[in-house]
Amino acid sequence: MKTVLNTTKRWVANIKGQFSIPAEKIYELPRHWKQAVLLAIDLCFIPLAIWLAVLVRWGGLAYEFRVVDLLAMMLTMVFSAAFFLRAGLYRAIIRYMGQQAIVTIVKAVTVSAVLLALAIFLTGSGLPRSTPVIYWATALILIGGFRLLLRSFYHSAFNNNRLKAVIYGAGVSGRQLSNALFHGGKYQTVVFVDDDAALAGTVINGVPVYGSNQLPALTKEFAISYVFLAMPSATSHRRSEIIDQLEGLPVYVKTVPDFADLMSGSAKVEQLQDIELADLLGRDAIAPDPKLIDQCIREKVVMVTGAGGSIGSELCRQIILCQPDELILFDISEFLLYQIVRELERAKAKEAHNVRITPLLGSVQNRRRLESVMTEFAVNTVYHAAAYKHVPMVEYNVVEGVANNIFGTLSAAGAAVKAGVDHFVLISTDKAVRPTNVMGASKRMAELVLQAFASKYNSTDFCMVRFGNVLGSSGSVVPLFRQQIQNGGPVTVTHKEIIRYFMTIPEAAQLVLQASAMSQGGDVFVLNMGEPVRIVNLARRLIRLMGFEVKDKANPKGDIEIHFTGLRPGEKLYEELLLGDNVTGTDHPKVMRADEALLPEKDIDLYTRQLQVACDNNDCEVIQQILQKAVPEFNPKDGISDAIWTRRFKNGVIEASDAEDNVIAGNFPKSS
Repeated sequence: MKTVLNTTKRWVANIKGQFSIPAEKIYELPRHWKQAVLLAIDLCFIPLAIWLAVLVRWGGLAYEFRVVDLLAMMLTMVFSAAFFLRAGLYRAIIRYMGQQAIVTIVKAVTVSAVLLALAIFLTGSGLPRSTPVIYWATALILIGGFRLLLRSFYHSAFNNNRLKAVIYGAGVSGRQLSNALFHGGKYQTVVFVDDDAALAGTVINGVPVYGSNQLPALTKEFAISYVFLAMPSATSHRRSEIIDQLEGLPVYVKTVPDFADLMSGSAKVEQLQDIELADLLGRDAIAPDPKLIDQCIREKVVMVTGAGGSIGSELCRQIILCQPDELILFDISEFLLYQIVRELERAKAKEAHNVRITPLLGSVQNRRRLESVMTEFAVNTVYHAAAYKHVPMVEYNVVEGVANNIFGTLSAAGAAVKAGVDHFVLISTDKAVRPTNVMGASKRMAELVLQAFASKYNSTDFCMVRFGNVLGSSGSVVPLFRQQIQNGGPVTVTHKEIIRYFMTIPEAAQLVLQASAMSQGGDVFVLNMGEPVRIVNLARRLIRLMGFEVKDKANPKGDIEIHFTGLRPGEKLYEELLLGDNVTGTDHPKVMRADEALLPEKDIDLYTRQLQVACDNNDCEVIQQILQKAVPEFNPKDGISDAIWTRRFKNGVIEASDAEDNVIAGNFPKSS
């Protein structure tokens, strides 16, 4: 018996194979040719349906057709064809045929039956009076059924080339996604799975529904390649649980857009995307307080420095939703500024906001430029996001890193005081806490500068916001890991023990916007970000969620390897958010206020003057020494990696006896 079944399966597969190429050629024919063929087939179906109707009425072949009967048939064919064309019966693409096309077929066949009745009456045909009624049913079966068969044949012929997928969620979004995939050409929905036990055993659009606990077995049984999460309104906690469940399966996990994007119309169900970055955190996103966000923005003039960067651009997206009077975008990059302005103008037109958007080019180190902008536009609130943030890049460009991060903040804060700005918020980083690199030390120095301004001036409220790594920002590990996985690996991690705090770009931006409202002057705000994430675990999780297996000693047959490249210059294994334990709460339950040591104004003046001279002389060793005095917690674990400094050392410009112990040679990447 088993042999017979296998033989039958091979025979069916062979038949499908023989017809698959002709089917493709038929579907590639010009559309008007296919419409003409379909019309010809319908014209054959009309006399066949009439003959079948008479056959059913007489119960046999006893009726003999006369000339007037044939004339009635001809009239029905001609006028039915004319109506079919006018009704748009051939405009519908059969493989996409839906409910509206079926309604059109029913209307067309109904009119054809009425035309047959009129033809019988006008020609004096002897066809039975019940013929039009029976004809209506037979014609509907022939004309409509033929189209349904064609659609079924198309999808069965081309489903073999599709990737098999499971839709997780049999609700409205899941059904919409199933319809979109059915008419698409890439994925085939094999089954639905859902947490609702009442849906198990039902069928949606011809696709069976199973319980979510059966997913591992279904993955093996149907050779599933993809799982699509169609649960846009699920809580973050539930989504995290589902992703944990899917992580061990050999499938690529994608998700439909966020519920808010679907409701606003900015995204469609079928626009599948990779797992959201927030889902990788393993914690719920921290909800903002709208009142705090609005307080320093609504109906005010707001300025964002570094507006084209990852954090700056997200700040702009959220600020425009709070409807300020005017939004000033300040950036040194013409290209990034152009991009964010275009995006904001589209959002402004869509939401019908009246916000004035003003893009301005300039460097934050140019104090006169900043003063004129803040004064002429009567800026109320400044969000200072212009900074160099990539640790290795600043290590290779020490002078520019210090100049931008410290003197840029000094210029922006001074301009804010001169222009009478109400609120000034500095975007800082967890790398400013006990820094081991120039970037972290420069950001801590920027914090000290701002705290000195806060203690001296009451006219402008200064504060700073400190957070960890931002998922999805430029240079973030997640986009890099995804690219490496898509390229077949390996995924590069600097150290197997390295851990980081993570948050999403919207969370970071919302924290910044709320901080300005909670500030009492000189505050350092930090976010309760939960437990830190081990980077290698994040890499492993991403590999599995993209449908691959980690290749290592325990699994030599895996797909993607993880290579440990070693810590980069200035990089720490662990990051911290606080310098001490003196922390108080705020109006937001997840935002804390840190009370940290200040530098007297005279010391700030002294160190900044010394840094300016050292930067002018490109003396990286002196820069490092000054930063260690200004930031006592700064403990550089590596020597100087600045590209110009190391080249001077190699060329003998710097005396070896003075600097050889403080120079790292060969760490600057060679150009390819």
